[in-house]
Amino acid sequence: MSHITIISEKCVGCKLCVGACPFNAIEVTEKKAKILDDCTLCGACVSSCKFNAIDFQKDETDASVDLSEYQGVWVFGEQKNNQVSQVVSELLGEGRKLADKLSVPLSVVLIGSEIEGQAADLIACGSDNVYLVEHESLKNYNDESYADIFVQLVKRFKPEVILLGATTYGRSLAPRVASRLNTGLTADCTSLDIDPETRNLLQTRPAFGGNLMATIICPNHRPQMSTVRPKVMKPLDPDPARKGKIIRPDVHIPTELSVKVIDIVQTLCEKVNLTEADIIVSGGRGLGDPKNFVLVEELAEVLGAAVGASRPVVDSGWVDYSHQVGQTGKTVGPKVYFACGISGAVQHLAGMSSSDIVIAINKDPSAPIFKIATFGIIGNVIEILPELTKEFKAKLV
Repeated sequence: MSHITIISEKCVGCKLCVGACPFNAIEVTEKKAKILDDCTLCGACVSSCKFNAIDFQKDETDASVDLSEYQGVWVFGEQKNNQVSQVVSELLGEGRKLADKLSVPLSVVLIGSEIEGQAADLIACGSDNVYLVEHESLKNYNDESYADIFVQLVKRFKPEVILLGATTYGRSLAPRVASRLNTGLTADCTSLDIDPETRNLLQTRPAFGGNLMATIICPNHRPQMSTVRPKVMKPLDPDPARKGKIIRPDVHIPTELSVKVIDIVQTLCEKVNLTEADIIVSGGRGLGDPKNFVLVEELAEVLGAAVGASRPVVDSGWVDYSHQVGQTGKTVGPKVYFACGISGAVQHLAGMSSSDIVIAINKDPSAPIFKIATFGIIGNVIEILPELTKEFKAKLV
């Protein structure tokens, strides 16, 4: 197993490794460095040490694993209430490109109950195969049963790439599967490509608060797994004439589960799905008072839009977390995004910068949000929002 240790006889407590660690996982006490539990074994500290006082042992590639046995690109066919999520078609669009570069088939793993009707749509959206697992106990997503079935399928059919949406379900399933398969997982990817020489998946994602982009590979293990945030990849235009196979593999359906889904409660305040909305009206701290957030909701009501919010607003308890847009919230890509009283912190921009049109309202003309805005309105958001609502209501009624 990989491990990293400090050679105390060589360490002089210079603290160079402390500054090099991106995870604040090294501290110096009594002039000796110490590796903390937060260490991710990234190895960034090794080259910083001038005294060769850091011993970093990596796992060796398991020679018994033949990477060439793994072929094919898979997409997790996330579904809710027997409707496949929009992110699946986005993943199929990207997966089609990867599969073509690798000259392998593109497949979807669809798990649920009485959901065969969705398989034809997945084939039309780019899939060559649909691995369909149906059982009445699988109607609702369950961490344990879905992960167990997914692992069974991977071990049998050996795909080399697996893509999942960075949704609530995908973020829960992916690490469970990766851990049981002893393989790597890169979260929240914004770009995917293939190295033609090694067939490694090039997984690019924001790092250090979105200030740089890191490309990550998994050269020694298969499958290579990535989660991708919704609205990042572009889906293909459906082709009803496409032909594909629906495969019903024989799998063991887990029955002894420690967790059972009793009921699913929809968030009452979430009238429009934020990640799939064409128009989003988001409010920020510039609204000044929680009672003023109703101005955002009124404009959204008139436009038939989803309601978004910045992290400070959510942290202050003005609205539910389900509305948060940004690096620690949801990634969105609507046709129109209203940023109302939002300054444009890098964490927020990471979640909405792919919007087609951005309309920013802020009284500070130097606010970062104006750098990416298509249209900017400089002024008091409390005064401007009611006027916009009034005008849109007059035009749309």
